Amino acid sequence: MKTALMVAEKPSLAASLANILSNGRSNSRKSMNSACPVHEWSGTLFGEPVIFKMTSVCGHVMTLDFNSKFNNWDKVDPEELFSCPTEKKEASPKLRIPAMLACEARGVDFLILWLDCDKEGENICFEVIDAVKSSMKRSGEVNRIWRAKFSAITAKDIKGAMERLDFPNRNEAMSVDARQELDLRIGCSFTRFQTKYFQGKYGDLDSSLISYGPCQTPTLGFCVQRHDEIRRFKPEPYWVIQVTIQSKDGQDVVLNWEKGRCFDRDASNSLLQALKKQQIATVVSITQQEKSKQRPLALNSVELMRAASTGLGMGPHHAMQLAERLYTQGYISYPRTETSHYSDNFELLGALRTLQKSNEWGQEIRQVLNNGLTRPRNGKDCGDHPPITPTMLASRNELDGDSWKLYDFIVRHFVATISKDCKFYSKTVTFKIGSETFSYNWRTLIDAGFTAITPWKALPKNELAVNFERDEKLNIKDARLTDHMTSPPGYLTESELISMMEKHGIGTDASIPVHINNISQRNYVTVATGRRLVPTNLGIVLVHGYQKIDKQLVEPTMRSTIEDQLNLIAKGEANYDRVLRQTIEAFRQKYLYFVKSIEAMDSLFEVSFTTLAATGKALSRCGKCRRYMKLIIAKPSRLHCSHCDETYNLPQNGNIRIYKELKCPLDDFELVTWSTGNKGRSYPLCPYCYNQPAFRDMKKHSGCNLCLHPTCPQGFYVNGIASCLQCDNGVLVLDPSSGPKWKVGCNKCDVIFHLFEDAHKITVEESKECDCGAQLLKIEYKEERTRLPRDLIEMTGCLFCCEEFGYLVEKFRAQASKPVFNSRQGRGKAKHKGKGKPKPPKDKMAQLASYFV
Repeated sequence: MKTALMVAEKPSLAASLANILSNGRSNSRKSMNSACPVHEWSGTLFGEPVIFKMTSVCGHVMTLDFNSKFNNWDKVDPEELFSCPTEKKEASPKLRIPAMLACEARGVDFLILWLDCDKEGENICFEVIDAVKSSMKRSGEVNRIWRAKFSAITAKDIKGAMERLDFPNRNEAMSVDARQELDLRIGCSFTRFQTKYFQGKYGDLDSSLISYGPCQTPTLGFCVQRHDEIRRFKPEPYWVIQVTIQSKDGQDVVLNWEKGRCFDRDASNSLLQALKKQQIATVVSITQQEKSKQRPLALNSVELMRAASTGLGMGPHHAMQLAERLYTQGYISYPRTETSHYSDNFELLGALRTLQKSNEWGQEIRQVLNNGLTRPRNGKDCGDHPPITPTMLASRNELDGDSWKLYDFIVRHFVATISKDCKFYSKTVTFKIGSETFSYNWRTLIDAGFTAITPWKALPKNELAVNFERDEKLNIKDARLTDHMTSPPGYLTESELISMMEKHGIGTDASIPVHINNISQRNYVTVATGRRLVPTNLGIVLVHGYQKIDKQLVEPTMRSTIEDQLNLIAKGEANYDRVLRQTIEAFRQKYLYFVKSIEAMDSLFEVSFTTLAATGKALSRCGKCRRYMKLIIAKPSRLHCSHCDETYNLPQNGNIRIYKELKCPLDDFELVTWSTGNKGRSYPLCPYCYNQPAFRDMKKHSGCNLCLHPTCPQGFYVNGIASCLQCDNGVLVLDPSSGPKWKVGCNKCDVIFHLFEDAHKITVEESKECDCGAQLLKIEYKEERTRLPRDLIEMTGCLFCCEEFGYLVEKFRAQASKPVFNSRQGRGKAKHKGKGKPKPPKDKMAQLASYFV
C-alpha cells in the first residue's frame, strides 16, 4: 500500500486537519523531536488506498544567514555583507525539523503540503520539499508532490482542498527568498555600521541596536514626518459667533454660523455688535433628506488591524497574533488577506446560521435571517484569500479576554456586511439674523440596519430634534463671540500609520504589524494614549540624519519600487537574479555614500546625546591603564575607558557590580558580577575576556562560569560540579560571588539551585568525586549561623546524594519537569582527565527528581 506524508504549518493545525480528513479516526504518536506529533490513518488518494501520515513544521524550516565568519561584527567590514556568501540554516536547530521530516518521509510515495496559502507558505513548501525529497520513494510517477489550498479550517474547506490538489508555486517562493536576501544584506550592513559608530561615541542612546530596515525606516519616517508637522505648526487665533435661540417649546437651541469662523477680531466684533441689535431669528428654509450610512466592506487584514488598534486598544502585532491563534483553533478563516470582496459562490447563509445560537448576537442574527440577507458591497478582489469571517461559534468562556474581543468584532463585522444600510433623515433648518445666516441640523433614525450589531457605528443619541416652521420668528436668547486657536494635527495613530503604509506599498499584510512593532521595540517611538505613536529623540535624530544624507533611505518610494519588483518575480514576470543584483548594487552605492557622509548625521547626535566620556559612573579598573572605567547603564549596558578610548560590552538585562576588586589573572582587569536578582541567573566575568576570549574554545560573551583557565578561583574548572540535569551540554557551576544566598547554575540553560543560605564559604572539592560523578561540596558555616545537622559548622558531601543536604536546597528552577541526563559531554575538568560524564546511579533518580519545583 502506498503512503502519503502531509505537512502542516503548526502542530495544532496538523491535529485539526488530521481529525477532519480522517473523520476522527487517526492515531497519534510522537515524532523524533517530540514537538511535532504524527497522526496516521488509512484512506484513499486518486482512487487508491493510501496510508496517510500528517505532521507539521513550526513556521519556517530554514532561515537565511551569512556564513559564520561574516557574523563577527568586529572583524567584518559591513560593506562586505552586500556580496559575501549566504546560507540556509535551520530556523530552530533544537527542534531538528529537517531531520524529523526526512525521517517521516522515508519511503513515502506522495507529499501533500498544507502550509498557509500565502507567499510565505509557498516558501515553506519548498523548504519542506528540500528536506524530504531525498528520503521519498523513487518512482516513475511525475506528480508526487502536491499543494492543498484552503482558507478556513472547516470540514467543507479542508475536504474540498483535498479534492482540488494543486502544485506549489516556485515563483512565489522565490519572491520570498529575494525579500529575505535583500532585507538581510541591506538591513545588516547599515545596522552594523551605525550601531558600532554611534554606540562607540554616545552613552545615553537607550537602545541596544541602532537598526535600519528597508521597510522599518520608512515606517518610522511617517511618524517623524507628523512630529515635524506638529513642531512647525503655528497656532492662529480665530473667532466664532455663537447664537442661542429659544424654540416655541422653550428649548434652548445653539445655532451654527454659516461662515464657520473669522480670523479678524475687529471684523468679528463688528458682526457681533450688528447681531446684538437684532432680537429675532427668522426661519428661511427647512430641508429634510433621507440618507443612508453604508454597511462595511468585507474584512481584510489591514482593516482588522486598524479596527483592533482604534476600537479594541490592541497593537496590530498583538491583534494578528490573536487572529492567527483563532484561525488555527478553527474559529475564523485565514486572517492574512488583502481581499475585501465575497466571491459569488461564498456561502454567506451557511456562515450566518452557524452563529445564530449565540447568546451575544443571536437575536440580531435571527433578525437578519428573517429579513433576508442584503447583497454585500463590491470590495476589492486581490485573488489571494477570501475575507476574514467566523467559521465556528465560540462563547466568552472558550476564549481569553483579548481573543474574545477580536472574535466578537470579527463576527459583528461579518454580520454587518450582509445587513441593511443604516437609514436616517437629515434635517436642516436655516435662519436669517440681519445679514448673517445660521443653521441647525439633526438626524432622525429610520432603520438602524447594520448598526444594530455594530453599535460603535450607530448615530449619536444625544441630538436634539426641534419642530420649526418656515417663516417662524424666534427670540434670540444670547449672542456671543467665542475665542479659539487653530490646533496642530495629532501624532499618528497606529490605524493611520497602517493606512499610510498600505497606500505607499510599505510591507505586506503579514509584515506591516512586524514593522510597527519593531520601531516600538527599538525605542524609536512610544505608544501614547489613544495608541498614538510619538517618536523618541533617537527616532527623530535618525530620520533627520537620513534626510540630510540621502532622503531616499527614509522615503517610501524606494521600498514600494522593490515590492513591485518582488511581486513581478512572484508572477513570473521578472528575473530573480537580475532584480537581486540591481537592487543590492543600488543600496551598496547608497551605503558607501552614507558611510562617507556620516558626519552629517553625527552632528545631530552631538546636539541630542551625551558622549561616553561624560556618561555613566566609575565602576572598575581598566587592565591596560589602571584607570577607572565608567559603567554606561543605558541600553546597551557597557563599560567605557575614556583614557584608552575603548568600550567593552556586558551582559544585558541585569545588574552589574564590582566583584571584591578581584582581578582577572590573564589581563589584570577588575572582575564584575552580572545578576538578574536573587532568584535569577548570575556569574562573575572579566570585561576584557567577555569581549576578547582568551582561549580558542571559549565563545565571545562568556563569563567566568565558561572560562577554561585551569586555576582561576572564579573559573569553570574550579567551580564546576556536574553536568546539567536538563540541557545537553551545560555544566552546573557554583557562583562564588552569590554568597550568602548561594547559587549553582547551569552555564548554558536556566537551571538554578538556591542552596546553603548564610553559609560562610562553599568550596568545590577538586580531587573528591561522588560515585554519581559529581564533585563534592565543602560547606562551612559560622557557629552562630549554622544550618547543618547536629550544629556542625562544616560538612562535605554530594549535592545530589547527601541526604543531610536535601532540606538545605531551597529551590531548583528548570524548564523541564524531570531531570534529563545526557552522555555526550561532561564537566570540562573530568573530560580532560579522561572521565566520562557524571551520571547518577539509577537508585538516585527519584531523589534527584525531588529537587525540581
